[in-house]
This record gives sequence, C-alpha cells and structure tokens, in this order.
Amino acid sequence: MKIYVKNMACESCKLVVKEALEELDIEVEKVDLGEIDTKEDVSDEDKKKLNDKIKKVGLELLEKRQGILIEKIRKVIIDYVYNSEDKPHRNFSVLLSEELNNSYPYLANFFSEIEATTIEQYIIALKVERIKELIIFGEDTLSEIADKLHYSSVAHLSAQFKKVTGLTPSHFKALKEKRRISIQNI
Repeated sequence: MKIYVKNMACESCKLVVKEALEELDIEVEKVDLGEIDTKEDVSDEDKKKLNDKIKKVGLELLEKRQGILIEKIRKVIIDYVYNSEDKPHRNFSVLLSEELNNSYPYLANFFSEIEATTIEQYIIALKVERIKELIIFGEDTLSEIADKLHYSSVAHLSAQFKKVTGLTPSHFKALKEKRRISIQNI
C-alpha cells in the first residue's frame, strides 16, 4: 500500500516516519521522500495514529489527489535542487513531465493554483536555501556552488541570491549566521 506524506523533505523526516511506523508495528518495504510503501494495507485507525505521531514534527498524511500531486511535484523539485550535482543538467520542464507522466503546462498551472507561487519561484527559493547551506558549511567556493546548482555563472547565482535575500553571497558569508529556512517553510 502506498501512503503519501506532506512536508517530508529530508533524511531526518524519513527517520521520524520510520520510527513512528515501527512504534505502530506497521511493516514497510520502503520509506522515501513523500511516500511510504507498506507490505500490507494499513487500517484507517493506524493511519490516524501515524498521522498524529508525525504531525508533531510538521508532517502530515495526504489523502486527497490534489495534495498527493503537489507533494510529488515538490519531491521532484527537491531532488532536482539537492541532487543536481550528481546528474547532468536537464531542462526542468522536461524532467518534471517525464517523472510525473503529465504535461508541464498542466503541472505548472496546477502547482501555481494550489501553492500561490510558480514552480520557477519555488525552485529559486529552494536553490537560495541550498546556496545558504553550502556557504555556511564553507566547503565550496561560489564557483563550485554555481557549478553544483547548474547556474550559468557566478554572476547569475549572485544576482539571484541578492534578489531573494537582499544580500550578496559574499556579504551573507561574512555574517556567519545560520540564516536558513527549513524546506517546509518555503
């Protein structure tokens, strides 16, 4: 049985869900970002208990088709931004269409209607948070970060970063404050 989870965007979210499933003795085949594959059907009562446990950390089970599609779109976007360095650069609209087996205009319009932001704006917001994270960890130069996130140049990365944050990446780095926003709050 497949169960969908809202706001599940990182490895620690997966651990929380796995622990909750273990506490409820629900056997799983796989826990992935935004999805749980169980070995057997899960009763409505157990789904409610699971939902109560994971709500404490900002996660929530999804039942409606609209919410499920939004989470699938988010999952593809998060993977695109956070794992882009492992993959060749591809046009995101083509990638999303292929991953979700639907036309990009339909998915983009649907996302905009439900989320009140465009897919492009959401990607930019996620990229900026990823840039902040990489700057704070301080292991990569701006040039390396631009390459990792498939920016055409450091100037493009810097301009987009400044437009969103009001700071240049260099100024942000100089602040030495952890100014990250969790993915769930974007």
